[in-house]
Amino acid sequence: MSFPPSDADAAETTDGTAAETGLPVLAGAATGLGAWLVGYAVTYLLVANDVRESSLQRMIEGLGGEPATYEMVGWVFYNAHLAETVFRNVPLVGSRATSYIGGENGFTVALYAVPVATLLVAGLALAVYRGSSAPTDGLLAGLTALPGYLVAAVAGVFLFEVTVGNAAGGPDALPAVILAGLLFPAVCASVGGVVGAVVVDRVRSDR
Repeated sequence: MSFPPSDADAAETTDGTAAETGLPVLAGAATGLGAWLVGYAVTYLLVANDVRESSLQRMIEGLGGEPATYEMVGWVFYNAHLAETVFRNVPLVGSRATSYIGGENGFTVALYAVPVATLLVAGLALAVYRGSSAPTDGLLAGLTALPGYLVAAVAGVFLFEVTVGNAAGGPDALPAVILAGLLFPAVCASVGGVVGAVVVDRVRSDR
């Protein structure tokens, strides 16, 4: 005969990690935010020098704007999530959408792997942290990274917008939220969580 868990067993601990059956909610949100920041930092290291010397940077400065390296790196980071950069009211160009990854003059397509890798690692780490050994539990643990990643993705839409006079450029807001903020963490972090659960299960089996 087994007894159902008591309220104390199912209660969440003060650090945001639920005991036994709960999910690492606060740890997940922090890990999701961390994954976004690490992904942006890696992108910055890979493309910032080229961005500083780009013709678009010179055009922004020529129109009286401040150097926009960190914002333009952000555009590339969102491009890595399949969200395009949109321009509005740009002289001689008008309004258009583009991606700076791939193509003849774009950055390496290897940048697409950056958010995938950081989110996979985040999901794996959360599953291991929770001690999940079943794939479903690992998936759910990985999904707790989504809120933190979503908050960062929404904030980035505003932080990475560049405005010079009537002209503006930045991540395409709706795809940025749906793709970067929701789809990528939902898929990649949950897959990482499943992998983490497999790792935990194998480690326990080898003991």
